[in-house]
Amino acid sequence: MANLLNVLEDKLAGKNVNIVLPEGEDERVLTAATQLQATDYVTPIVLGNKDKIQSLANDKGLDLANIEVIDPSTSELKSELVDAFVERRNGKATKEQAEELLDNVNYFGTMLVYTGKAAGLVSGAAHSTGDTVRPALQVIKTKPGVSKTSGIFFMMKGEEQYIFGDCAINPELDAQGLAEIAVESAKSAQSFGMEPKVAMLSFSTKGSAKSDDVTKVQDALKLAQDKVAEEQLDNVVIDGEFQFDAAIVPSVAEKKAPGAKIQGDANVFIFPSLEAGNIGYKIAQRLGGYDAVGPVLQGLNSPVNDLSRGCSIEDVYNLSIITAAQSLQ
Repeated sequence: MANLLNVLEDKLAGKNVNIVLPEGEDERVLTAATQLQATDYVTPIVLGNKDKIQSLANDKGLDLANIEVIDPSTSELKSELVDAFVERRNGKATKEQAEELLDNVNYFGTMLVYTGKAAGLVSGAAHSTGDTVRPALQVIKTKPGVSKTSGIFFMMKGEEQYIFGDCAINPELDAQGLAEIAVESAKSAQSFGMEPKVAMLSFSTKGSAKSDDVTKVQDALKLAQDKVAEEQLDNVVIDGEFQFDAAIVPSVAEKKAPGAKIQGDANVFIFPSLEAGNIGYKIAQRLGGYDAVGPVLQGLNSPVNDLSRGCSIEDVYNLSIITAAQSLQ
């Protein structure tokens, strides 16, 4: 993790990027906010009931003197954000509905991002993924040319650093969706200082097995390669289909895929389904001893990222740094 953070902190030095932390009433989030405030990388904006937050800070000995704390239910910004929400939803929400929704910290925080008052949002310590992602999909929406958001994990151990996707968002993907995620993951890798070598994973290597599932990955590979060429993305390699061992072990790649562009040196892994991706990253985390940072959401117009409800203070801090770095793309 240190290598990635060092790269990102160098990028962020002196930037003081505004990142919304909607869960200010959570001790882990509030502690991380004070740590972020002490840097010149991120300026946190903390949401929640001010009295509860101050009481928590007093109990834990946290200094909130220089931290902006906003209570959505009483904020003078609420009227402006309500109007912007109604306009953005374009008939799908009345003003009364918007006023009620914006009492919710995730909706309020998302509107701060949408209106440019913050560069990104990190939530999920006390909310489900749906609670974090739903407002972003309704308001911030996906970038032009991207049909869906997806969730990647940074998997790190010592000097090793990989990206796994999609491990968090899309239960079912067709070839077009897989291709899109592969390209977005390559862009994410580049933005975090990696030179992407993207492996499209399967239970087949270069046609060693036949099934509709294998064909889907093969079709996705071609679509992804076409998209890389169309967008003129430099230094991006996407290849497949690979079994995992052929994607990461040179001696296996030499036997199973001797002519492949990737010879056991992949660093970005695109799983053929959410089921495979979610199981895969948890195996690497729990049995392989890799740190799993994420899910980092990609494909949105502005960065919104989701914590695990079992997260640590360090997780909140790290994901805030990653979110701030995404905002600079």
